[in-house]
Parts: sequence; structure tokens; C-alpha cells
Amino acid sequence: MPETPTPCALKRELGLFDLVLFYVAGGLSLRWIATAAAAGPSTIVVWIFACLCFFVPLAACVLELSSRYPEEGGLYVWTQRAFGDFSGFIAAWTYWMSNLPYFPAVLYFGAGSALFALGKRGEHLTNEPKYYMLFALSWLALITLLNIFGLRRVKWLNNCSTIGTWIPVVVLLGLGAIFASRYGSATSFAGAQLIPHADLKNAIFWSTIFFAFGGVETGSFMGEEIKDPRRTIPRSIVIAGALIVLCYVAGTIAMLIALPSSAITGVGGFVSAISLMCTKLSLGWLITPVALLVVFNSIGSATAYLSSTSRLPFVAGIDRYLPPVFGRVHPRWCTPWIAIGAYGLVGMLCALLSQAGTTVRSAYDVLVSMSIITYFIPFAFLFASMIRLQREPAPAGTILIPGGKPVAIVLASLGLLTTLLTIVLSVIPPDEEPNKPLAVMKVIGSTIFLVSAGVAIYYASNRRLRRATALYPVEKQ
Repeated sequence: MPETPTPCALKRELGLFDLVLFYVAGGLSLRWIATAAAAGPSTIVVWIFACLCFFVPLAACVLELSSRYPEEGGLYVWTQRAFGDFSGFIAAWTYWMSNLPYFPAVLYFGAGSALFALGKRGEHLTNEPKYYMLFALSWLALITLLNIFGLRRVKWLNNCSTIGTWIPVVVLLGLGAIFASRYGSATSFAGAQLIPHADLKNAIFWSTIFFAFGGVETGSFMGEEIKDPRRTIPRSIVIAGALIVLCYVAGTIAMLIALPSSAITGVGGFVSAISLMCTKLSLGWLITPVALLVVFNSIGSATAYLSSTSRLPFVAGIDRYLPPVFGRVHPRWCTPWIAIGAYGLVGMLCALLSQAGTTVRSAYDVLVSMSIITYFIPFAFLFASMIRLQREPAPAGTILIPGGKPVAIVLASLGLLTTLLTIVLSVIPPDEEPNKPLAVMKVIGSTIFLVSAGVAIYYASNRRLRRATALYPVEKQ
């Protein structure tokens, strides 16, 4: 009898250096520096608050959980272990669905930045939907194909894209220093200016800053494709996390030193601000290379999230809560190619919806509304899992949070409370919303719809599994 061929196993392609660059590419988006600077100097305090109350607890929890349980799936596995299969599936479902509108958003930012490199030749494309749509679709198709071919190939795109983060930040800091020495600061950093206004509008803006600090949870989704994940993931989180926080805070300060907050606007806010600085200093030649590097930053962010988040439907497919085809590994490239391809195609569908006509565009608006709350639901599961899993003894060689169980519970509780507060703030409509009750109902209703869809899929799959187990009593794969 011929032997049954051994299924191709996932390959461990990512080392410490690769993972640090992966976290930087996915967790440091230059568009948030301009967004924060446009809100004024009080955002510096908001950055620090978000760092201490959300980012530090998140990084600490991911650091320990990824060292305790370094399996493929990360968040899915941790929540499943803490609260069962249903919670694990819903955590994964809300995470991958809420990130779908992220792809067109970050790639449209890159497309807008690319127009600065074209100069006057690109002015006619500024309000051209087809340009933004083609840009997003082309890059999503390339990113998806490279991921299917393996992390060995796609990691080089991610690593090179990280250059699009470092150089623009260094240029921004340099320009800020020149402006400070020649003209002084364009923004007052007096004590009164740094105090965030305790009004509803500014409180809502805080949820945007918290959103910017997400990303350090993604690397653990690829646990079985990382070399020595029990030690590599925690070390890379510490290194990349420190760099991300430093760049966000220092970059915002430098931009506010060079320009007043009122001058920082637009879809390409970062490059627009750089352009204004370079023009005033007669350094116009810098605009084009910086703009191109910012384009690479947006591509790197999309690459990181597609690479990592596509592993969640793969693990759910293995557990058969999604069709088993999602759990297949390609026999040649040893990648979860069905899960990657499906997620990439749905991301491209979102890009199409976002620039389609009025009727179809409304479908994309619903997706965005869904993502407002559902983006933070998985983080609530993550922090709650961290608290619950403290009852389990840590395996040998696990990297634990300094201070042990008490500190771990305090940090996870702080992160959970901050996440719940952010969910509440994200429901509140902005001042410019003409029909606030309708906007609130739209956000809450679309979130209920999305979660209900996940619940329906889970129970349908669970019922099918029980029926199959009754007929063929074998272990769940």
C-alpha cells in the first residue's frame, strides 16, 4: 500500500529582526502623527495617557501570553483556552472583520501621499476615485500573492517598507530641530496648552489615539511561523514598542514645533506638513523622496495586517468553525493559501465598495460603522483572557511580566477598563453629525448585526460538528 503523503507543515521564517520590523510596519502609521498634531499640543498628554493605560497593558499581556502559548492563532488560542471555543471564535471573528475597512483606509493614505511625488502632474488625480481604487487593488493583489508564496518572500516587502517609516520620521525630527533653531516654535507648549479639554469632542478623539496603538498583538497570530516564538515575540515587542511610542510622541512634537495645528490637514496630512516645511526652508527636493517613502509605510502596514490577520480564519478552519478548506496548507509553498487568498479578496471588495457609487458606497459605510466598536471587542477578550489564564501554571522557559501574577492582573484590568471606556467613546457621534440618534443606532445596530453573524456561523458549524462526530466518532482536528 502506498504511504499517505505527510501534509506540508508551516515554515518558521521570521526571526527577531524580521519581527521587530513587522511590528514597526504594522504598529507605526505616519498618518496618526499628522492626525495627532492637527488636534494641538494637548495630544502629547493624550499620547502618554494612551501609552500608559492601553499600550503598556496590551504589550505586557501579549508578551506573556505569546510566551505561555506560542501556537498559531494568538488571540484566538488564548481566548479559546480561557473561555472556550465560542469566545475564541467571536474574538477572532470580530478582529478579522473589523480590520477589513483598514486596508482601503491605509492604502488610500498611501495613494494620496504618492500624488505629492508626482507634483503638478498628479493634481488632476486628487479627487479621482478610480486612481485610489486602482492603487489599493493593485497593492492588495500583490500583497496577497506574496503571502501565498510564503513569508520568506513577503517579509522582504515588509522589511523594505519599514524604511518608509524610519527615514520620514528622521526627516521630520530634523526639520523640527531646524525650525526650532531658526524661528522658534510655531506652537506654544505652555502648561495650559498641554491640558486636554474635558469636553465630549476631545474625549471622542481619544479613541482614535488608542486605535493608533493597536498592532503588537498581530505577530502572535503567526506563532508557528516564527523562530523560537516563546522568546522572539516578547523581545521584539519590547524593542518595537519602545520605538513606536518614541516616534509617535517625538514626531507629533516636531510637527507642532514647525507648524501650527491649523496648518496640518488633509488626507495626506503627514506629507502635506513635510511639504510646507521643506518649501519654507527651500528644501523642495526632499518632498518627492519623503512622499515615496510614506507610500511604502502604508504598503508595509497593509502587508503586516494581511499577513497576520489571515491566520485567524486558517486556525478557525482547522477547528472546523469555518469551512475546513480554510485550514488547508499549500503542498508546495506550505502556507495557509485559502485563508490568505479569501481574506485578500474580501479586502479588495472593501476597496471597491469604498469608491463605488452612492448605493454601493453605503455598504462600505456600514462596514466602517461595524468596525468602530468591533475593533476593540477582541482587546476586551485579550485582557480578560490574561486575567483568567493566571490560574494556569506557566510552562518552563516562559517570559513573565515582572512582578508576577499581581502585576499581570493589575495591568490586564487597566487595559480592560480602558478598552471598555474607548468602546463607549467610539459610539458617541461627532459634532458635525446632523442626526446624532440615527448615527448611534447605526453604529450599535451594525455591530449587533456583525456579532450576530459570527454567532450564527459558530452555532451552525458546531451543530454540523456534533452531527459528524455522532456519525464518525473521531477526534476534532
